[in-house]
Amino acid sequence: MSLQFPRLAARFPRKRAFITGAGSGLGLALTHALARDGWSLGLFDHNLSRLTAIEGELSAAGVAVLAYPGDVTHSNELTVAVNTFATSNNGLDIMVNNAGVACAGNLMDTSLDDWQWIVDINLMGVVHGSRAAIPHLQRNGSGLLINVASAAAFASAPGMVAYNATKAAVLSISETLCTELRDAGTQVSVVMPTFFRSGLLESFRGSDEHRAGAARAMDNSTYAVDQVARDVLVQAGAGRTHIVLPGSARWLWRLKRWMPGVFLKSVVAMREKMRAGR
Repeated sequence: MSLQFPRLAARFPRKRAFITGAGSGLGLALTHALARDGWSLGLFDHNLSRLTAIEGELSAAGVAVLAYPGDVTHSNELTVAVNTFATSNNGLDIMVNNAGVACAGNLMDTSLDDWQWIVDINLMGVVHGSRAAIPHLQRNGSGLLINVASAAAFASAPGMVAYNATKAAVLSISETLCTELRDAGTQVSVVMPTFFRSGLLESFRGSDEHRAGAARAMDNSTYAVDQVARDVLVQAGAGRTHIVLPGSARWLWRLKRWMPGVFLKSVVAMREKMRAGR
């Protein structure tokens, strides 16, 4: 059987990965992609019934999998799960901080409760996952930390202020860790995809108008979640730090980095165009 991700297999022959938010969306797609390549998997998700079903399905297919129900906002739950998985598998090669939620609204429309909710999950969930995994990744001398952000990390579209802020923080944390962990041989990759169909709307907070807009953007996307997962693993395996997906969106990333003023003007123009099209 030929491997989908030969570079990852060559770098990490023991094939041990832990994924948060593994019960749906990109987390589930990453789970299936690695399972097909024979990885031993630790899966973490807050949805017990969904997690149990996935564990049963993969176990029946001969995949070495351990499932851990829990909440990424609780550092102790996540740390115990990561430590238990690493102990059971004599180490950890890849940690994927994927769990995340979305909310929409302007600064004054977004309640402080919603701010706290999204910061606790999108930002602190990555902090908790990274703190739990880094000692194990460093011990290997060749670990890989993958943090899932979003194109929102740099696009800063209006009406998504809390979501944008948390994803920008994930980008900043990842870039910082890239340097901090370099001497230990740990690679850090940050994933910044545009819209694709995922489970984000299940827990979405925001107005009906914002929900409908997000749903339209997802429905109109031709970028399938399985392809997103494959692209993440291929590019991370190749050593890429900034993974902007799909490839056609990289010009946005370059424009924002090279000409931020021009980029912001294009955001304003796009907003006006969308308003006119209502």
